[in-house]
Amino acid sequence: MKKTSDSRKRTGGRRKPASSPRKRKDEVAILVGTRKGAFIYYGDASRRSWRVDGPHFLGHIINHIVLDPRDGRTMLAAARTGHLGPTVFRSTDMGGTWTEAVRPPMFGEPPEGMAARAVSHTCSLTPALADEPGVWYAGTSPAGIFRSEHGGATWSEVEGFNRNPMLPKWAPPDNVAPDDDNAPPAANSGAAFGTVLIDPRDRSHMYYASSAAGVLETGDGGASWNALNRNVEANFLPNLYPEYGQDTHCLAIHPRNPDRLYQQNHCGIYRIDRPSDEWVRIGRNMPPAIGDIGFGIVLDPRHVDRAWVFPMDGTTVWPRTSPDGKPAVYETRDGGESWERHDRGFPREHAYYTVLRQAFCGDGFDPMGLYFGTTSGELWVSRNEGRSWTQAAAHLQRILSVEAAML
Repeated sequence: MKKTSDSRKRTGGRRKPASSPRKRKDEVAILVGTRKGAFIYYGDASRRSWRVDGPHFLGHIINHIVLDPRDGRTMLAAARTGHLGPTVFRSTDMGGTWTEAVRPPMFGEPPEGMAARAVSHTCSLTPALADEPGVWYAGTSPAGIFRSEHGGATWSEVEGFNRNPMLPKWAPPDNVAPDDDNAPPAANSGAAFGTVLIDPRDRSHMYYASSAAGVLETGDGGASWNALNRNVEANFLPNLYPEYGQDTHCLAIHPRNPDRLYQQNHCGIYRIDRPSDEWVRIGRNMPPAIGDIGFGIVLDPRHVDRAWVFPMDGTTVWPRTSPDGKPAVYETRDGGESWERHDRGFPREHAYYTVLRQAFCGDGFDPMGLYFGTTSGELWVSRNEGRSWTQAAAHLQRILSVEAAML
């Protein structure tokens, strides 16, 4: 990849501000990635007012921007830039300055029998556990997993996945996910979403959620992988319940009970309790007129049975808008046995946006705050666990990711 000596280009076209954003006790930072740059919104525990830092990387696609919870100051941003192509940027001063990765995620020479591939974009960034400071994982499109042991400065392939003999079946070169709204306009063939989740009890036990293969699992740090898709529907394939090939939109592992996982899938909302290998479609309990199709799912870290989703219209031509143009969040407090609608503060009609897979999150306050960004460039905030909502920002570009970080 061609590098540039222009310091403004290497920092995303943004000069260092006079001073970095001031931290306050009990502050939350909301990191927003959009099609035309990134923004950081700072608020206190009341979450009633916000100050914005940005734009960062104006004009570039920012698929994901994440603050490292292990040190509270390092940020990584997965970018697809007009002049550098797909890359990762790193900041150690809360976004005051940014440095491009020396070696961003890129595929090496393929093994015999496997076609050569080039990274179109980095979909997601995942910090490792606290006992591995500086280690990160990245999921790319086309399907690939990369690991950094140097805080995001250099990346290497997870060969147990990227060179796995099953990879052409898990992610066929001609497979383009039907709902990959995170893909840039010029994404090459095989565009798909993928992200890594790590069991907080065991760093070698990880899951890979994919829009091309469904859910895969490793127990040996990525050396080998197996499908975990039993009972998950794939109604776009001849076999409705294949071993792999499902389209997982979002996978979430509960931090206090890592044996409980939830997923929002192309074909519904599911829950699993390990060591079972069979998913249960809890979305069947959603109101039939709303359905259980959507992109994101958020868990309450204090309560294993509590979760929130943002349904979209998945009928007929899949318009991917709020059902009937009436946006709402749905909450379960009993593991998906029942769901409650929350729409206070949202437009009552003619609001045809939706929320993408990485654009819905929660914070660590009590009561918990919820945040989502829309495909029409709005940032919405709930201070009371979803019961009511206010708009914190508007007129941004299409929002691809929203992450909450406690400071």
